[in-house]
Amino acid sequence: MNNNIVVLLAEDEPSLGLIVKESLETRNFTVLHCADGQMALQVYEKSKPDILVLDVMMPKMDGFSLAKLIRITDKRTPIIFLTSKSQVEDVVEGFSIGGNDYLKKPFSIEELIVRIKSLLNKVQSIDSMCLIGNYTFDKIKQTLQIAETIQTLTHRESHLLELLYINKNEILERSNILNRIWGNDDFFNGRSMDVFITKLRKKLANDPKIQILNIRGHGYKLIC
Repeated sequence: MNNNIVVLLAEDEPSLGLIVKESLETRNFTVLHCADGQMALQVYEKSKPDILVLDVMMPKMDGFSLAKLIRITDKRTPIIFLTSKSQVEDVVEGFSIGGNDYLKKPFSIEELIVRIKSLLNKVQSIDSMCLIGNYTFDKIKQTLQIAETIQTLTHRESHLLELLYINKNEILERSNILNRIWGNDDFFNGRSMDVFITKLRKKLANDPKIQILNIRGHGYKLIC
């Protein structure tokens, strides 16, 4: 399973960060290691990690603040907090802002791996089919079906629709979409994204209750 797992590790303690990174890499994980929260946010926006392992106490931006920013547009990617704190209120805060698990220092690499795999198994076990209004969207087959009509989506159309669906009824920032799907948010990629939004609107046109709104100056919102 772990050949394709990309882990974003945010840990400011150099020795611990290096040990965790090298230990995971020997088990065929890909690890993106950052030494502070701001750097981790930048790496997150430019990459698409499968899971985030965030130290709570970090310079420039702590793990809780980083998780809050990520959860504005990404409700799905699992987050594990690493901390030396043991107070109940800290644990509660971690879960309340969208954390999925909590690992207290010191910890074993084997325990971390077990928790990573457990969270990713839960994500992967979610049915690939989801309902968008009267449409059935199959994220694996990359199809949209309404009644007996089936439309095939391109990989980028499918990725874009999935991102809109995960954040349905909320504004999805343009820069977030562009960095996650196109790799950067330059002008030409922005024009390309607008074209793909138009294509998705046409493919969803048979259900008038579905809208992809252009929130000028901010991004897009899927209403369904």
